[in-house]
Amino acid sequence: MSEQPSSTWMERYRDTVNADPEMAVIGDWFTLDFKISFEGNDFRISVRKGKIAEIEHNPRFDKPVAFTLRAPMSVWNKFISPNPPPLYHDFFAMLMRVDEFQLDGDTLATMQNARALHRMMNILKQMEPLNVAA
Repeated sequence: MSEQPSSTWMERYRDTVNADPEMAVIGDWFTLDFKISFEGNDFRISVRKGKIAEIEHNPRFDKPVAFTLRAPMSVWNKFISPNPPPLYHDFFAMLMRVDEFQLDGDTLATMQNARALHRMMNILKQMEPLNVAA
């Protein structure tokens, strides 16, 4: 199994999202909780007005989320790599064409926040690769 994201890596992600000028413009209506699952290593991300307010590692089952983005580490590593293969270069391409990349939950909430979520995924994609993350 490939290395999984650490809490430190996710904190850097939070700080990068929160400092992003594009998110400051497009994220004003993006307020909800969602989860990113890295092969069962889950992070509940609480977004308030386009800013990540909190990231909780492996949250309890009684902490609801609107939706979950779920994939094995092999898929996430391709997405985060500096030169991703075709279909792994974009969040929506993976959603439509990579069977192992799954969206569970409220698809309407996902699409209502598609622009801001897409930006957040592009920021995730630009993070340092997991195999060198602390």
